[in-house]
Amino acid sequence: MKVLVIGNENRYKKYMPDVEIIKEADITFCTIGTSEEELIRQGKTAQVLLVDAIAPVSKNLIENLPNLQLIHSEGVGYNAIDIHTAKERGIYVCNNKGVNAGAVAEQTILLMLGLLRKVATGDMSVREGNQLKTKEKAMIEGITELADCKIGLIGFGDIAKATAKRLNPFECEIYYYSRTRLPKEIEDEFRVTYMELHELATTCDIISIHVPVTEETTGMINQEFLKKMKRTAYLVNTARGEIVDNEAVRQALIDGEIQGAGFDTVYPEPTTKDNILVNLPDEAADKVLFSPHIGGITSSTFFRAHENIWSNVEAVMNDQRPNYVVNGVLKIRRG
Repeated sequence: MKVLVIGNENRYKKYMPDVEIIKEADITFCTIGTSEEELIRQGKTAQVLLVDAIAPVSKNLIENLPNLQLIHSEGVGYNAIDIHTAKERGIYVCNNKGVNAGAVAEQTILLMLGLLRKVATGDMSVREGNQLKTKEKAMIEGITELADCKIGLIGFGDIAKATAKRLNPFECEIYYYSRTRLPKEIEDEFRVTYMELHELATTCDIISIHVPVTEETTGMINQEFLKKMKRTAYLVNTARGEIVDNEAVRQALIDGEIQGAGFDTVYPEPTTKDNILVNLPDEAADKVLFSPHIGGITSSTFFRAHENIWSNVEAVMNDQRPNYVVNGVLKIRRG
């Protein structure tokens, strides 16, 4: 069995489970950014393609790997994979659904608290010897507790559910929007209340994004949405950068249309210092808190993810359907 991996070799080896299927595999590792020509050369006979969640898998690449039976994202995201071409060729595309839900939920709440408590500027002020001055300013301006916030979750999949579960002990009001309202028993279980999207925007003190990247969600946090938000509200994105219109958020921060924003992911990746959300003018720079897209990369997440990946590889090699198929293929075409 030939396996082509597009991703970090050390990471894949660190988190590999001790299972027999790996001992049977001829694995070739290629880094993200390897040319398609080289990927095709290295993986010409590959039956399995394992890819970093942000690694592109194009129509051309898929069509030139004739033995391919499975493409598996290392993470939850799969928007960089041409799932339509894979479906046309009868190739499973799988992800690790829900594997990082708890980890990303923790990161989401960290950004919420970090914004409310101005953690980044507070840390800097202490390092610069301005602790007392900063404390006195905070007492005058006021600090909002998470318990006093109405939290709005856009989307209510695995990560949003994990976020709601972890927010409940903070005693804040939690609202959610999704295309389909959930049954009352699920709303009661997570102690959340449904709101239409426009009402969520106008009502909530913190808006947190938890939807995948699709044609519908790309750029959905735009000027129109931001103008509906409270001027005292915060935006948090631990989903994907493509969901946010960078220019619209930048202007909203500069004009004071929102209080601030927390980002674990910024489009495009890798995030560079000239990105318009990073390269803000001084009057808006301290309104934003960044983390380097680490929400879903805990050790536990990777161990769970790689156990699932190799379980799915084994299933496919045994002519069984793997779990978390995202492109609708019911059974691969052989021969």
